[in-house]
Amino acid sequence: SSQTRHLAVKARLSALLSGQTQHPRSPARHRNATSTTAMAPQRSPLQWLCGLLLLACAADALKFELAAHSGSESHNKERCIRNFVGQETLVVVTATVDGFKGDGMMVNIHIRDALGNEYAKPRDVVGESRSVFTSHADAAFDVCFENIQTGSRRPNPPYRHVELDIDIGADAKDWNAIQATEKLKPVEAELRRVEELTAEIVRDMEYLRSREQKLRDTNESTNTRVKWFGIGTTWLLIGLWAWQIMYLRAYFRSKHLI
Repeated sequence: SSQTRHLAVKARLSALLSGQTQHPRSPARHRNATSTTAMAPQRSPLQWLCGLLLLACAADALKFELAAHSGSESHNKERCIRNFVGQETLVVVTATVDGFKGDGMMVNIHIRDALGNEYAKPRDVVGESRSVFTSHADAAFDVCFENIQTGSRRPNPPYRHVELDIDIGADAKDWNAIQATEKLKPVEAELRRVEELTAEIVRDMEYLRSREQKLRDTNESTNTRVKWFGIGTTWLLIGLWAWQIMYLRAYFRSKHLI
């Protein structure tokens, strides 16, 4: 049945990741292989890749502790998470901060990109903070957190727990709301989501192709300049050598040495 095949595939994948996949052997080779079972199996690159993919699929959000510091606001004391986004791309940043107002700490969030564009700057965040924006350019953006100590006494514990979730592109859309608004079937909504994901991949590939073209043009231009610089330097040295020979020859003749 389909359930049996699904369990078999799942068991096969688990065995592949654990490095315990067994290969069929003939009876003659089975006795020789028994003595080598104590050796630790070496994982292939495919096994590591499958493990990384499973970890990426299982990762939902980034969780960390944000320590408080005394003094005023400072960019040097921020903790930032960077991500790259294409132009005109929808981004949803959801941050959940524990604690309560008046506990002697104040968590500020600053969202900006590498070009200086600022998208959101919520202050004194407690609970869930949701920021939605559309990127202005192809650039990396930073989600920065800062925990400032507001009371005279150091809070206990002197940190807050932060949970960060960043959704980009098609993942940032509320597909349940779209399905209800446009009265789509679940299959149609899933196809729409896959279509937008495919379009994002195509845009990313086009962007990479344009970047590759620019880098290739830069390399070719640099190669041409270096070539002509080498040729010019060679002719300059030849000219300097000829002038030095002529000068020394005239000097020795004036001194009646030749």
